[in-house]
Amino acid sequence: MQGVVKSYDPGTGDGILVRESDLAEFDLADNAIEGSIFRMLRQGQRVVFDLDGDGRATGLCLGSEVDMGTPDLT
Repeated sequence: MQGVVKSYDPGTGDGILVRESDLAEFDLADNAIEGSIFRMLRQGQRVVFDLDGDGRATGLCLGSEVDMGTPDLT
């Protein structure tokens, strides 16, 4: 699923993602960015994520700009 980073604290690793389909909010799992390209997250960043067994966001990767209606510049 795709969403946006609502908040992120790089010191603690705590954060909240908002799913774009229904604006539901999910806490980041403790290992959410481990093994990903991210060292940290910024507010408003688009990401694709999964949910773990506890309903927390994990497995983050870059989100698609296509859904934002970004014009084709090619």
